[in-house]
Amino acid sequence: MNAGNNINKQSSLIIATDESLNQLADNITNLVTDTRNQLAKTINSTLVVTYWNIGKYIVEFEQKGNTKAKYGTALLTSLANLLRVKLGKGYSRPNLNNMRKFYLLYPICQTVSDKLSWSHICELITIDDELERSFYEKECIAQNWNIRSLRRQMDSALYLRLAASKDKEEILQLAQKGIVIQQPEDIIKDTYTLEFLGLPDKKEYSELDLEQKLINNLQIFLLELGKGFAFIGRQYPLTISNRHYHIDLVFYHRILKCFVLIDLKKNAVKHKDIGQMNMYMGYFAKEENTIDDNPPIGIILSHNKDELLVEYATYGMDSKLFVSKYELYLPNKEELRRLVNNVIADNNNPKIKP
Repeated sequence: MNAGNNINKQSSLIIATDESLNQLADNITNLVTDTRNQLAKTINSTLVVTYWNIGKYIVEFEQKGNTKAKYGTALLTSLANLLRVKLGKGYSRPNLNNMRKFYLLYPICQTVSDKLSWSHICELITIDDELERSFYEKECIAQNWNIRSLRRQMDSALYLRLAASKDKEEILQLAQKGIVIQQPEDIIKDTYTLEFLGLPDKKEYSELDLEQKLINNLQIFLLELGKGFAFIGRQYPLTISNRHYHIDLVFYHRILKCFVLIDLKKNAVKHKDIGQMNMYMGYFAKEENTIDDNPPIGIILSHNKDELLVEYATYGMDSKLFVSKYELYLPNKEELRRLVNNVIADNNNPKIKP
């Protein structure tokens, strides 16, 4: 009996030791991981500041009286050849041009040096318009976009799509603060760009195909929906008066603290679709909401939208029910830019160049 007790005690001691040792290993792992992350941030910040200063040196050199006459447009090429010998790769003419442009566009380096990587900055400085560049900078920092996400949002003209539906003051606020979410309207786009689905812009796909493609590309779809969305489920079941219904996609918005119900329509939305979404929202408000949840938001996402029909069909209904369009191709940036120009045009101080 005593021998058995001793074996049990030894087993318990080994288990305890293993748990303690695992905890020690976890503590060390966390420390090393945090140190590596901090080191990576420090290296990135130092690198960005260094490139900014290189840009400053180049601009100051250019500003000397005889520089233009002596070197002309060959300055960066000549400098790149010298630096390649002295420092090796990484100082090509395009890279030096990026450093020069970085200094000119960001006179105060600290605004981005400890927040964005050099890759992010190289993307941002390709944007000539100051307001547009400011928007992407603010959103990139606030939402912690990686470089792929930033490129996707720029390619899909997120800023122009949002700005085209706002007045001048709202556009300026969008550029200065990014997307500020305070009410349901702040998370809704007039048009959603779903080019990442790879669906043909024809009638050769079903609503089920559309739904499945969105699920398969959920990470990018969440990026397109915007900040704060958390996926709950697809074909969400609900039963009313012994009849069964299914909502295509259900999300929860962490900032607005409410469910977001999305119904997908391959073609134009019909008045019965609007009534059905209103019923779904009523069900969630009564049966699914907890005491801390705000009323649900409903979005009908259709390929076509009859504005007049929607206006009449939603008359007197819940203002949290929205009908938006989706496109299966990237938008025409120049057309959107012209729309924004018309809103923000200022004869004394134009903000956006055509």
